[in-house]
Amino acid sequence: MTFDRVLLLLLVAGPLFWFGLFPLRPQSKVLSGPHPALWRAILLAGLGFWRPGARLMEEAGQDWERRALYSQRLARAGGWWWPLWVRAWERARPGDPDVALVRAAAQVGHAWRLRGAYAASMTPDVRFRWFHAALCRAREDVAKAALLNPADPTPHVLEIRIALGLGYPRDVMRELWGELVARAPHHFDAHYSALQYWSRKWRGTDKLAREFARTAAADAPAGSLLAALPLFAWYETTMHDDYAYLHCTSPQVRSMVAAAVEDMEQAGGHPALPRVQHLVAHCLHEQGRHREALRYFRAVDGWVDGVPWRYRPLARFAYRGARTAAVRAVVAERLRRRPPVGTPAP
Repeated sequence: MTFDRVLLLLLVAGPLFWFGLFPLRPQSKVLSGPHPALWRAILLAGLGFWRPGARLMEEAGQDWERRALYSQRLARAGGWWWPLWVRAWERARPGDPDVALVRAAAQVGHAWRLRGAYAASMTPDVRFRWFHAALCRAREDVAKAALLNPADPTPHVLEIRIALGLGYPRDVMRELWGELVARAPHHFDAHYSALQYWSRKWRGTDKLAREFARTAAADAPAGSLLAALPLFAWYETTMHDDYAYLHCTSPQVRSMVAAAVEDMEQAGGHPALPRVQHLVAHCLHEQGRHREALRYFRAVDGWVDGVPWRYRPLARFAYRGARTAAVRAVVAERLRRRPPVGTPAP
């Protein structure tokens, strides 16, 4: 390669690498991590082909974590046009608890899209009226899905999102939580959703959210990923703090990260593993442990539906920036360790 071509390559690739755009792999907000079968089912469902999604739901069986993941992600397929392919599934298999669950999840997601992603102070009253009316309709679909499969905790997980929007009183939330943990006591997605309810930004306080997370982590078996819940509680209660990055380096947060990493080592194949990997990668990067962070960035690269990126205005660029900063730091570290040219070998 000539000098001119090398220079041209540096001029083109250098800025892309520096600003986090390289490698040019697309980053999707549909999933948290790679799952080829689910990704294919989502794409085909959006085109009207419901059978791959139905097959995934059947394969999940009583794996409640996987069932929650599949139903909620399939519910997004087709966007605002989801009723078209869901109705085709319902016509082909009337009374199927799987399609009833996907419909319920889609109705809940539809309600939250009507509300929008802005803070309450920036959301028009008309959107709140649409939102609350849609949540009330969704509650009927959730109840139907629960009746068709009484052992399944997933409808109760969906109802927590309804509880957030409609403002269930705390005693009603505790009753709902009792029904849920009786079916799946260590369900990660259920605990993460309940953590939102008990946080200050919804129906609780910082203290309640952190206490809930500590209690869940203390009682959880290894590999359930609930050891990472205190780390999520910490982030949820500090993410609006101007100096949150300083808290990230505290001994307390380091201990939380260590507990999450240890739990991840025993959680191979857990559907929620990529969600934990995103937050752990972010924390390790902020702590200056870039080489360790890259391990988890590589595991989820291509997928950015996770904390903290989902809270950023430009999730894809936020992820790319953090990932590339970690790569730059590792490269710089290797260059510093490289002996000078001409240094004799020991």
